[in-house]
Amino acid sequence: MLHSTGVPHAYEHRGLILDFAGVLTASPTEVHRAWCVSEGLKPGAWRTTLNDHPEGRRLYAALEIGDMRQAEWNEKTAALLGQHVDPANLMGRAWAEVPPARRMMALARAARAAGHRLALLSNSFGLDPFDPYEHIGIWDLFDVHVVSELEGLAKPDPAIYRLTLERMGLPAEQCVFADDHEANLSPAAELGIATVHVTDEDTAVAALEALLGVTAVLTP
Repeated sequence: MLHSTGVPHAYEHRGLILDFAGVLTASPTEVHRAWCVSEGLKPGAWRTTLNDHPEGRRLYAALEIGDMRQAEWNEKTAALLGQHVDPANLMGRAWAEVPPARRMMALARAARAAGHRLALLSNSFGLDPFDPYEHIGIWDLFDVHVVSELEGLAKPDPAIYRLTLERMGLPAEQCVFADDHEANLSPAAELGIATVHVTDEDTAVAALEALLGVTAVLTP
């Protein structure tokens, strides 16, 4: 489903703010399920451990804001997944086969070529030993990088949206923000940022094209 709020005219938007996982990448759900099976786990073990297990949620929240580094998270989360799970580069192994969202990346390139300011606004899942941004190859697309681990705060804290706008040097009304988690969109909309809820890449890219006045062109 697509939600678009804020200033309605494409020519009024000068800034594009993009989430990472599920926006600049494909949805990781099926890849994570396949990875779990390859590790001898139940297909939903990754999601259940990170989202539903109280200690798993605590560990992931600490990772997001830099209170825990990825190597330590790997060790502790591997133990929650099962004693047979190797902690070495756990995050990297689980994410290695998640593909980039090629049309969304093309949209970002088109927006930058048209003179829009671009910001990456990402709730981090660690940078070392596995750097997901380098792995997908999107870091250099952006003028501004706001990564929760480096800032010590995460979406949906309104402060991280204000920080992003400050670094972009643009008012909220001139920016568009796309995220796959609806809860992360409300604080942006309340500041006056136009928002797009990414549930389908093609639909979201079409909405962003209309708001920004650009066309995403895939290259071979």
